[in-house]
Amino acid sequence: MDDKTKNVLAIGIVVVLVALSWWAFWPLDKKINQGLDLKGGLSVILTAEPAPGQPLTEEMMDRAETILTERVNALGVSEASVQRSGADALLVQIPGIKDSREALKALGSTGQLEFIDARSITATMALDYGVALPDGSYPATAAIVTGANVKTAGVTVDQSNRPAVSLDFDTPGAEAWSKYTSANVGQTIVIVLDGVVQSVATIREPITDGKTMISGTFTAEEAKRLAAVLQAGALPVKLVPSSTQVVGPTLGQESLKQGLLAGLAGFGLVALFMLAYYRGFGLLSWFSLGAYLSILFGIIALLSRAGAFALSLPGVAGLVLTVGLAADSSILIFERFKEEVRMGKTHRSAAKSGTRHALITSLNADLVTLVSAIVIFIFAIGPVKGFALTLALGIFCDLFVAFMFTRSVVVLLAESVVPKAPGLFGVKGGQDA
Repeated sequence: MDDKTKNVLAIGIVVVLVALSWWAFWPLDKKINQGLDLKGGLSVILTAEPAPGQPLTEEMMDRAETILTERVNALGVSEASVQRSGADALLVQIPGIKDSREALKALGSTGQLEFIDARSITATMALDYGVALPDGSYPATAAIVTGANVKTAGVTVDQSNRPAVSLDFDTPGAEAWSKYTSANVGQTIVIVLDGVVQSVATIREPITDGKTMISGTFTAEEAKRLAAVLQAGALPVKLVPSSTQVVGPTLGQESLKQGLLAGLAGFGLVALFMLAYYRGFGLLSWFSLGAYLSILFGIIALLSRAGAFALSLPGVAGLVLTVGLAADSSILIFERFKEEVRMGKTHRSAAKSGTRHALITSLNADLVTLVSAIVIFIFAIGPVKGFALTLALGIFCDLFVAFMFTRSVVVLLAESVVPKAPGLFGVKGGQDA
C-alpha cells in the first residue's frame, strides 16, 4: 500500500468515526448526562462523628461510603456519586433529585431500626408516628428484632392503600419474630428508627414467614427513603451535614447556556484567526476542529450511556480549553511545513518531514498537559474530576485527529494543490517536484 492510499484510508477512518460520533451524541441534551451544577440537585458534605471515646477508623469510613452509595442508588436517581473528602467526610452529589429534604434525611439517618414491645417503653408521651423517644425510654436489650435482621426492604401499600414499607427478615430475625408474635397476639409493637417512632401496630396473628410491614402516615417519598435506609443497613458512625448546596435546574441551565456561548465564542474567534492567517490551511483547520469535537463528544456520549460521565461546568471549561490545544496542533503542522518549504525542500518532502516533526513536538507538549490532567483526576473530588477527564480525552482526540486527518490532508494537498496555488496557503518558495 503506497503512502497516498494510506493517507486516503486514514482520512476515511476519521470521516466514518465522525459520522458514528454524531449518531452517538445527537441530540446533545438527550445523549450526554448533565451534572448537578447543570441539571440541579443536592450536593452535601457529610462529616463523621464517632461516639465519645470511639476512634474513627478507615474501616468505618469505607463501610459508611458503601452504605451511602447503596442508599443513593435505592433512591432511583442517575449520575449520583459518593466520594471520600478527606479523612472524616463524604461528598454526596445527587443530580435531578426532586425532594432534597427527604434525600438529606435518607443520607443522614444512622439507620438503627428496632422492634420494641410497647410494654418495655417507659416514656409517658403517646406512642405515635414521628414521636422522638428520649434516651433511656426502654432497656438496651428490649429489641425483638433490629435492622441487622432485615434482608430486603421495599415500598408497598397497606390495607388502606397508603404507602408502607415491606420487610423480609433473615433466618435469625424470622425465628425471633415468629416466636414473639406467636406468644404475644394482641400486644402492641413499636417500630423505632434512630429513636423516632415510625409505626405502632397491634399483633393480630402469629407471623411465621419472616415478613412484616411498617405502615403509618408515610408519603410515597418517605416510604421510599425509609426502604432505602433499611435495605442498606445501619451506618457505623453518625454523619452530620457540614455543607449543603441545593442547585435549582433553572440556574443550572442558565449556567450551561452561558458556558456554551463562551465555548462557541472561543471556537469562532479561533476559526476566524486560522482562516485569516493560514488561508487555505486555515479552512482545513476548521474541518480538523470539527472532526476533533465530533469524536470527543461521541466518546463523552458513550461514557454517559455507561453511567461513567456527567457533564458539569468544569467539564465545559475543559472542553473550551481543549479547543485551543487542538488549534495548537494544527498551527504546529502548518508552521513546520512552511518552514521546511522556506529551507528549500519540495512541497511533498516538506509535508512528510514537517508534519512528522510537528506531531512529535505536539505529542511532547500534550504529554505534559496530560500528566497534569491525570494528577487532577486522581486527587480532585466532585465536578473538578470532570474538568480533568474532558481535558485528558481532548488530548487523546487531538493527537488522533492531528495524525490521522490533519497530517494526511496536508500531505495530499502538498502533492497536488499547494504547488499550483502556493499563495492560497501562505507558502512562498518550494519546488514542485
